[in-house]
Amino acid sequence: MCRRLNKSLKTAIVSALSKLLHRMKPSRRHLELLSPAKNADYGIEAINHGADAIYIGGPAYGARAKAPNTVADIERLLKHAHRYHAEVFVTLNTIFHDNELEGAREIVQQLYEIGTDALILQDMGLLEMDLPPIQLHASTQTDIRTVEKAQFLDQVGFSQIVLARELDLKTTQQIADATSCNLEFFVHGALCVAFSGQCFISHAHTGRSANRGECSQECRLPYRLEDAQGRVIGNDKHYLSMKDNDQSANLRALIDAGISSFKIEGRYKDLPYLKNATAHYRQLIDEILNDMPEFAKSSSGSCSYTFTPQPEKTFNRSATDYFVNGRKADIGAFDTPKFAGEEVGKVTKVGKDFFEMTSTVELHNGDGLCFFDVHKELVGMRINTVDGNRLTPNEMPEDMRRGMTLFRNRDHAFMRLLEKDSAARKIDVDLNFYETPDGFALSVTDEDGCSATALIQQEKQPAQNLEKAETNLRENLTKLGGTDFSVRDLSLSISQAWFVPASAVNALRRDAIEQLIQVRLVSYQRPAQKAPLVPPAIYPEDTLSYLANVYNKKARAFYEKHGVRMIAAAYEANQELGEVPLMITKHCLRFSHGMCPKEAKGVIGVQGTVTAEPMTLINGNDKFTLKFDCKPCEMHVMGKIRKPVLQMLPPQPLQFIPRVKS
Repeated sequence: MCRRLNKSLKTAIVSALSKLLHRMKPSRRHLELLSPAKNADYGIEAINHGADAIYIGGPAYGARAKAPNTVADIERLLKHAHRYHAEVFVTLNTIFHDNELEGAREIVQQLYEIGTDALILQDMGLLEMDLPPIQLHASTQTDIRTVEKAQFLDQVGFSQIVLARELDLKTTQQIADATSCNLEFFVHGALCVAFSGQCFISHAHTGRSANRGECSQECRLPYRLEDAQGRVIGNDKHYLSMKDNDQSANLRALIDAGISSFKIEGRYKDLPYLKNATAHYRQLIDEILNDMPEFAKSSSGSCSYTFTPQPEKTFNRSATDYFVNGRKADIGAFDTPKFAGEEVGKVTKVGKDFFEMTSTVELHNGDGLCFFDVHKELVGMRINTVDGNRLTPNEMPEDMRRGMTLFRNRDHAFMRLLEKDSAARKIDVDLNFYETPDGFALSVTDEDGCSATALIQQEKQPAQNLEKAETNLRENLTKLGGTDFSVRDLSLSISQAWFVPASAVNALRRDAIEQLIQVRLVSYQRPAQKAPLVPPAIYPEDTLSYLANVYNKKARAFYEKHGVRMIAAAYEANQELGEVPLMITKHCLRFSHGMCPKEAKGVIGVQGTVTAEPMTLINGNDKFTLKFDCKPCEMHVMGKIRKPVLQMLPPQPLQFIPRVKS
């Protein structure tokens, strides 16, 4: 039989199979809030503030090289998360050298043994190794922008895939209709300007590869933009820096389009950001769950907060919903990649060690204010004292002027709330206190249906004060303040009011709660691994360029098994020495400057007739030619690898420290 099916027949079969798999999806979809964690302590706080799942870096090989965590710390986070039936996903989402694969496999084995719920991967070479039966998620670095790519990853064993940030609702819906896996989408935080996994500027210039977790963030640098004739369109602007993602207003539309996991970016962000963003989206998702009973929560418990979540108060570069509702012009943070904060007023007077301002909000001692100086740089200061409209900073800025607009990027009062214990997460339980032949019993049933019963032998003595006896009994039974639980309902199944000593009631309650905790831990089921399609699914293309990030023999074998005939080495192998796209992005500088040929054919503007000629980005001695592929609406940032980088390669493998078993 021919090894390759006719393309149209293959498409028809895949489509039919995908529809069948989609019909097998559970009728009641679970919605998951997925929060980042720099370390275990951050992850625990994210759980306390309402996250259904956490993603965190492992001991090595994560796409955030500066946020590694030991196996022991991840185990500590797992124990806390599983109390609420929340999950922990560990990132191993770099590409691997051949000599790193065995170390990665050993880490996977250790993570499986401690109960890790899933791995987030980029390198397909791991799928060719003897891994334990742990659930696999496709990282954002796998660059999932098409229905065909999503179908393929669905069919080779990924239970959850994170879609490209650049997708609109229509394409998202098409992917949902064609797949059976869970779909994950970034809803908050920093935006990489490039398609994830498709940016090589950092490696080309510094040898630090974004696909190896060491991005140097050259996209946040200032550039001069010139047209094809060398005319300056703009100078000293951060033309590759995007505003931050905020899909708060689009959650219902994303759910309708098939998204079930809502991901917050920020494994490098501070704790106030994590608390604030997690609480914000927890409240929004809970509102949706209350309105739409056809959806279910992914974990247990409800949260209360000591603060009102306000995502604009913690780090952001202003907000955009990016391409979810189509292309928009105002998505760039061109003025600064820093956090400017909320506009609060203008300077009216400048003194020797103070200034006065008109303020639209209440300011506090300790607030952080900033402004753009005459060089258009963001200048910050801390306010020591606020006396009406007169403010005294810790150090008076040199070039503050009347009329300057001031922003607040640190609300001291708000941050103080977040620096303390700021959330409590409680699981609802129903209590039933009843008589037994030789004493009393307490049954506890939680919101997930887990139950436990404690018994106590106790002589039954009629109460002398019936009302007081019942009041005391109810108060003692419901004292759950130091536990993970709160009482939703209490029933007393007794024939008469009995005198039950408080010590006996307290012991009964503690015993029942301790048993329930154990029942919950035993009842928790790690998500199952998904089996790949047999025979192996065929990859949508039979040729892969360096953009596929194939960096080891196992990855090559994977794609060959799935029908790919020609496979180029990853850019990190330094095969592509000439000028190639170092970044591919949906962000278009022609469009943002009103020069898009699609939008303004034949229009004469300040730059002359709009044409398809390239532009140039310049930073110091670095020059990037911008080429525009208008059919898919993409901008290619062209460049080549610097020669000094060649002397640094091949990179040394990351150090792997084996876990010592006790």
